[in-house]
Amino acid sequence: MPSPVIIFQSEEDLDFSLGEEKKIKDWIKKIIRKEGKTCGALFYFFCTDEHLLNINKEFLNHKTLTDIITFDYSEKKIISGEIFISIDRVKENAKKYKQTFPHELARIMIHGVLHLCGYGDKKPADKKLMRQKEDEALGFLKEEKKAARKGKRS
Repeated sequence: MPSPVIIFQSEEDLDFSLGEEKKIKDWIKKIIRKEGKTCGALFYFFCTDEHLLNINKEFLNHKTLTDIITFDYSEKKIISGEIFISIDRVKENAKKYKQTFPHELARIMIHGVLHLCGYGDKKPADKKLMRQKEDEALGFLKEEKKAARKGKRS
């Protein structure tokens, strides 16, 4: 079985740096395993509203701003895909929902993975389950960060 690959890339002129990439990759792989799946190849591209709007128009025929677009290339239980995230939307949503930017970014990043794992968010019941899965995943990330801080103090 091929090794999992997770790549993070940002639009050239975007003032954004993810940071803690290894920790985030480990967290994503953990969530995929918890769903009974295997991580294949995931490509995250962080961009502006304008860039994501162009993708939304070209590939989905939508003329609205969005925070994330996910293209699913998964095969059976191997999760693969491209996840495009608008940093502009994440910043706006963080303000709107009174969250920190890192928290909202993590939520959106795992939202894309959950879509690849088969979760939807169009119907109210699906949206509720998606939010529960996001919250559960964010809880794991918070625990890992807390454990890492304790490890540094020892």
